[in-house]
Amino acid sequence: MTNRKLGCRPAETRAGQPMLSAMRGFCARKAPPRLIRDHIDPAPLMLGNDVLGDCTSAALGNHARATAALAGYQVDVTTAQAEAFYSLSTGYVPGNPATDNGGVEVDVLTTAMRDGYAVTNQTLFPIWGSADPDDLNGVRNIMAGLSAAYLGVQLSESDMWEDEAGALAPVWDIDTPPGHGDPTPGSAGGHCLLAWDYTGTDDTDLVTFLTWGGKQKGTWRWFKSRRMEVHGLAWMQLLSASGLAPTNQEREALLAANSAYLRGAA
Repeated sequence: MTNRKLGCRPAETRAGQPMLSAMRGFCARKAPPRLIRDHIDPAPLMLGNDVLGDCTSAALGNHARATAALAGYQVDVTTAQAEAFYSLSTGYVPGNPATDNGGVEVDVLTTAMRDGYAVTNQTLFPIWGSADPDDLNGVRNIMAGLSAAYLGVQLSESDMWEDEAGALAPVWDIDTPPGHGDPTPGSAGGHCLLAWDYTGTDDTDLVTFLTWGGKQKGTWRWFKSRRMEVHGLAWMQLLSASGLAPTNQEREALLAANSAYLRGAA
């Protein structure tokens, strides 16, 4: 059995939170029909998500690593650093299981934007915006232009089913074999993970998700049944992803939206 913890609390909104619509046209442009990145290793790490419900923090660290991988280098993130940010962003007290209650994604992102995400030798400050989880074209544009989409999903018990070797199903889909647990979305709980690439845009085409230190395949129809929230991140200190990366004007618009939000949240 492989330990895999969840930890994404129900999606919430905050007054004035930044939206990717600030980058006019970014999500609306036609996304690539496929996004193949088999030649690039985003090198996702577990970052403590096998013992803590710190998926919101682990996904942030892995997003920075995915962004760096697209530019041909890597960012060092340790489990201790991911756990420290989990504590900072959620109130988790190390050694006190009663405080290991997961995180609200918009609050976690706000903490990262305001206080930074400390990795080895530097502290990274993302800017971010939320998007409509029903807009799959927008989700694909986030993946293509912002390295990966930061997601909140509602996992079912059947999604967590493991074989005798402790491996998950090769592909998450809505067709669940009998005996694999409750297939109802949310029956296992909420989880934060990244959407990295995709083979096409049909319901049965495959998406690669980065979670629990590895890559997990799932169909678009699976994602549509599990989606809860979607956010896009840009790490201004890291080199931009290629392809449909935001223009300087779009970045400046998102930065302005983030600054306005922080002023209002102060």
